[in-house]
Amino acid sequence: MAEVHIIGQILKAVDFVEPHIYCKWSLQSGSAWKLIQGEVAGQTLVCSNRLEPTSDFAHPLDIHLATASVQGWPKLHVELHAVNLLHNSWPVGYGFVHIPTRPGAHRLELLTWKVAPLTWYDSVREKFGGGGVGLSKPDLIYTGVERYKLQTRSSGKIIIDLNLIFRNFSKFGVEFK
Repeated sequence: MAEVHIIGQILKAVDFVEPHIYCKWSLQSGSAWKLIQGEVAGQTLVCSNRLEPTSDFAHPLDIHLATASVQGWPKLHVELHAVNLLHNSWPVGYGFVHIPTRPGAHRLELLTWKVAPLTWYDSVREKFGGGGVGLSKPDLIYTGVERYKLQTRSSGKIIIDLNLIFRNFSKFGVEFK
C-alpha cells in the first residue's frame, strides 16, 4: 500500500476578533485510507490574542496513513471556538483544506467562515459575548451537500505548516514531477 506521513503543526490563527480561541481539528479521508499511526482528531489549547491579532497554537500534527487509492484524498477540517470568562464557548470559524498532493514542506493558509446571524437577536447575542450561531451538522463544512443554503461571513485564517513524505506511490503508478 502507498503511504503518506503528515508531520507539521497548526501554527496560529490570524485576524479573529475574539480574544480567547481554540481549534478543534480532524482529518477526513475516503474509505480506501487507513490510519497506521497518530491521531486523526484533536484540539488545541485556548490561546489569547491581546496585543496582536494572532493566537499562536503551535499544535503538533503527526499522522501516518496508508491507502490503496488516491480517491478520497485527505483534507484537514477545523472548527474555531471562542471562550469567555464564564467558560462558555461558541463557534467563530469553520473551514477545511485539502492536504497537498506533492511531498515536501508546505505552508497552508486556511480561510475560515462562520454562519451569519439571521435575526436581530442573533446579532446582539454574537456582539455581546453570548455566542454566535453554530452548525447542527459539522459534516456540512467539508461535504458541501447543503452548504450553499447557509448565509456566511469571513472570520479569519489559520496558518498550518506541513511536511509530507510519500512512500510506495510509484509502485501503484502515481508519479510526481
